[in-house]
Amino acid sequence: MARRITLAHGSGGEAYRELVQELFLPAFENEMLRPLTDSAICRGSEKIAVTTDSYVIKPLFFPGGDIGRLCVSGTVNDLAVSGASPRYISVSMILEAGFDMETLGRIVESIAATAREAGVAVVTGDTKVVEGGAADGIFITTTGVGLFLEGRQPPPQKILPGDQIVISGYMASHGMAVMAARENMAFHPPIQSDVAPLAALVERVLQDGCEVHAMRDPTRGGVAATLCEWVAPDTDIIIYDERLPVRPDVSAACEILGMDPLYIANEGIVLFAVPGPWAERVLQALQSVDAGRNAAIIGEVRKGSGSVYSVTEYGTHRKIMMPRGELLPRIC
Repeated sequence: MARRITLAHGSGGEAYRELVQELFLPAFENEMLRPLTDSAICRGSEKIAVTTDSYVIKPLFFPGGDIGRLCVSGTVNDLAVSGASPRYISVSMILEAGFDMETLGRIVESIAATAREAGVAVVTGDTKVVEGGAADGIFITTTGVGLFLEGRQPPPQKILPGDQIVISGYMASHGMAVMAARENMAFHPPIQSDVAPLAALVERVLQDGCEVHAMRDPTRGGVAATLCEWVAPDTDIIIYDERLPVRPDVSAACEILGMDPLYIANEGIVLFAVPGPWAERVLQALQSVDAGRNAAIIGEVRKGSGSVYSVTEYGTHRKIMMPRGELLPRIC
């Protein structure tokens, strides 16, 4: 097989078939993909969840992850917070002519490894090749399908007064890791991204019978954006700065750069809004698994007028606004 991607790899001819047979099929091997028909035939259920997303991150590799781990984790997590059990993924790649085949192999293996970790199958995909300089190496689009287990309904995704806000782990790690890698910032040791598939974490909460009003993975825009999207005209959300879990290295980097961790992207945590009496049980369920050991209750929902506030260590209130513009472009 050629050492670099050429336009022939996107033509549908011999080079394309070689790419599929020698690289993609061995990595993603499963009974649904193997026939290479126009559509994968998969087992389903009465109700499904479907999500799709594109990944254009720069750099492609960063401490703690890469575009391959990111595209699977992001898709799996979007399905999980809908209440569905992730099962199937399609992977579509736009490759730039001249892209290094060894690098592509590393990305493909990362996709395969993360899919195995998440318990999902890559069942179909597509590959196109464009001229050099047109795709920044590689862009990936993934579509995921999740099934709702018998008797399980999606959460209403609506907060209510009395709810507690629970976060499953440290925030702001992914965005700061990517920015530090892109700008060659000399943090020692390097800041690690939190990118990970979280379906098992969410399933632990749901299997425990916990009542959940809303779930979200706070990616672009960070925790602040999710809270501002959740708040309703007749509610306020109050969070407490001293309860927000942020790794010391991430906190230091944010302080040096004058950035607020609330607005930094995440790829490995989930926010929950749960009725007050369920908060401790949700917290215990999260902390019982490795991915949720740093979970914390960070705030509450009250009757109000549609605002999000943070209580500082001095007892003062600062209003949390929906982020404007793009704080950190190309982080996913």
